[in-house]
Amino acid sequence: MQIASNTVAFLDYELKDDDGKVLDTSKGSDPLTYLHGRGNLIAGLESELEGKAGGDTLQVRIPPEQGYGLRNEELVQDVDRSEFPPDADVQAGMQFHARTEGGSRIVTVVSVIGDAIKLDMNHPLAGVALNFDVTVVQVRAATEEELAHGHVHGPGGHSH
Repeated sequence: MQIASNTVAFLDYELKDDDGKVLDTSKGSDPLTYLHGRGNLIAGLESELEGKAGGDTLQVRIPPEQGYGLRNEELVQDVDRSEFPPDADVQAGMQFHARTEGGSRIVTVVSVIGDAIKLDMNHPLAGVALNFDVTVVQVRAATEEELAHGHVHGPGGHSH
């Protein structure tokens, strides 16, 4: 079976930046599983996987525009410490999830100077070209429940 809309793909992968630094990998864990055609992967990788079958391998470079987007400096903002819980020990480099109008975002604390906290709401990989080494382990048809919920259930997927 080939990867196409409404199939579930199981992938072994390694993700590196242009300098060869490993950013993420499935090595040592279960394959990544996803429901194809539902936006569960970055667009560039999902497009490259279309039509691949179990056993296929590929090396692909995804530009930022097809990955996590370009950096947007308007998403770097100063907020007052009062926006955080009083007992929060906010430090540069910390990351957390924030709820925004556009959904959940990873937010990185850039600096803390007095009561001024500089936050970067860009995805940590915004502006980064992504180099994937991928092996398609398996492809199967999605279940009716997976199609209704928009994601994979069972091993490697979500449970409710």
